[in-house]
Parts: sequence; structure tokens; C-alpha cells
Amino acid sequence: MTSLAALPAFLAHFLAGLALLGAAFLVFTRLTPHDEVALVRAGNLPAAVALGGSVIGAALAISSAVSHSANLLDAVVWAVVALLAQLGAFLATSWLLPEWRAAIERGEMATAALKASVAVAVGLLNAAAMVP
Repeated sequence: MTSLAALPAFLAHFLAGLALLGAAFLVFTRLTPHDEVALVRAGNLPAAVALGGSVIGAALAISSAVSHSANLLDAVVWAVVALLAQLGAFLATSWLLPEWRAAIERGEMATAALKASVAVAVGLLNAAAMVP
């Protein structure tokens, strides 16, 4: 039964992580000039790849914040910091690829793959930068 003593802390951290990931998803989908979810539902693979990369990058950063935190508040604060870095990478990539929206809507994978790769790479760097 000793191992179940940590269950409340696990649930609190896990639910906070899910809430932060949901918030990141909402922010990313609101910042894009097109409806990525609608594009994904319509079968647009590049939209799914770009959005999926953003979600994975954010999840990497959030998971590191949670695993390196001293408590729940610490986890939330560092996850927000990490998500701001993810948002910066998203905006920088959008600036470097000004035609990304049209390319994704046309179904071009190159732009989507680069946007997804940058999001995952920044997520990995975020995760590595969070030292206990």
C-alpha cells in the first residue's frame, strides 16, 4: 500500500499536465490563421503533421517540467515558461516560412515537416534545460 501513497500527487501532476497541454493546444490552434482541426478532419496530412509536432514539442517540455519540479506549483510555473519558449519557436518558424499557411492548405509536406521538427527540437531542448 505504500506505493499508493503517491497516487494523489500523481493525479494532481498528471491532470495539471493534461490541462497545460490542452491550453497549449488551444493557443497553437488559435494562433494559426486557418482551422488546423478542420483541415485534419478533412484529411490534410501536412496540417496533422504540423499540429502533431507542436503537441509533441509541448508535451516534451511539460513532461520535463513535471518530472523536475519540487511541487505542483513549481511544475506549473516551469511548464508555462517552457510553453512560452515553444510559442516563440512557433512564431519564429512562422516568420521564417511566411507562406507556410498556404503550403499546408495545399497539402505540401515539406513546410509541415519543418514546422513539426522545429517544435519537437525546441521541446527536447526545453526538456534538457530543466535541471533538477
